[in-house]
Amino acid sequence: MDPLVAGYIGVAIITVLIILGMRIAFATALIGIIGIALLKGWDTAYYVAGYLPHGIVAHYSLSVIPLFIIMGYFGFYAGLTSKVFQTAREWFGHLSGGLAIATTYGCAGFAACTGSSVASAAIMGKMAIPEMLKYNYQGRLAAGAVAAGGTIATLIPPSVPLVIYGIITEQSVGLLLMAGVLPGIVSAVLYAFMIQIRVKLHPDLAPPLPAASWKKRFVSLKDTWGIFAILFIILGGIYTGIFTPTEAGGAGAATTLLLALMSGKFTWKSFKASFLETGKSTVMIFSIIVGVLIFVRFLAITGLSAAFSNAVVALPLPPIIILIGILGIFLFLGMFLDLIGMMLLALPIIFPVIIDLGYDPIWFGVIVVKMGEICLVTPPVGLNVYVVNSVAPTIPTQEIFMGIIPFLIMDITTLAILIAFPQITLFLPSLMAAA
Repeated sequence: MDPLVAGYIGVAIITVLIILGMRIAFATALIGIIGIALLKGWDTAYYVAGYLPHGIVAHYSLSVIPLFIIMGYFGFYAGLTSKVFQTAREWFGHLSGGLAIATTYGCAGFAACTGSSVASAAIMGKMAIPEMLKYNYQGRLAAGAVAAGGTIATLIPPSVPLVIYGIITEQSVGLLLMAGVLPGIVSAVLYAFMIQIRVKLHPDLAPPLPAASWKKRFVSLKDTWGIFAILFIILGGIYTGIFTPTEAGGAGAATTLLLALMSGKFTWKSFKASFLETGKSTVMIFSIIVGVLIFVRFLAITGLSAAFSNAVVALPLPPIIILIGILGIFLFLGMFLDLIGMMLLALPIIFPVIIDLGYDPIWFGVIVVKMGEICLVTPPVGLNVYVVNSVAPTIPTQEIFMGIIPFLIMDITTLAILIAFPQITLFLPSLMAAA
């Protein structure tokens, strides 16, 4: 069989298997091994299946992933989530849609100690949605703010998706983490701006709350020092070169553990639960990485990635049109896959096209993750929507999806801004590189 044809057939079979519900880790590993066996023989396939998993899992850069994950659990048990939300409420609660705005900024703040949008949505949902419903906020606004706000955790460091992107594309993880900061802030600000304008136009969505005194606002800031300490250690350490991203993850996790112990709420049960949940998440992510990279070896043998890149670059179209088409592919994949699976499956084929078109790989990493944010709140998968529904079952899923629509418009606006002005994404990495 012609290797290129085998590559196209392999991609088609995997797409069908995933649509039918097969786990991406198993689908990619299975097709990858069979494909290698058909093209190079079973001895080669057995060798790849034998040495690759250990070689990948033992990769030093991957050790940052469990460190970032456990940081989120330590932060939750330290009560950092409730503290950042309460502070945001004191400062923004009196504005039109103030509690929803506070939820958005609370999600952005909590993103500093978790790289998981799902965890952010679940934790903030348990706390913020009952508070908003108590003050007669419309259910779709309350749930939409949490589901969309949770996605910010994929951009603001520590970001597991940006780490995985860096490993797959062999880009600097430190530069990628710095690149995610300003786009994450832009996303949060646009969400808050939209909420305020929308509630001003439709006051029935969210009744106004009394304003807190300036003294109370400034006093509330003392509860957020832990978040700023974590941010300073991670971003400051990476920016100055004191820490590698992995070392920054270790320092951040240790700092968050110390904050949890100081809170007086951290028990032995919480400690065990943090490690258990981190282990589960890490195994899931590593399994996907192993399966997809076996499939990537198969694609390398077929030459599909290079052929696809050459064909796309040769199209008589402006690069921006090709980029929009690529983002459309990610949007389609996001209907069936989570962000990590989507990146791992598509990047080996699409990344060479981006490089050949002359786009910056660091900038593109942020664009891909932003696309993943959009997929996290769009049907049929819309994982964050179902997470919010699980913590707020009184709000129907269709209502949450309706509430997401204004936030999606802001996501598309953010994406357009980042594409039109790549300097926003590359500003901090350029300072870091210059230093």
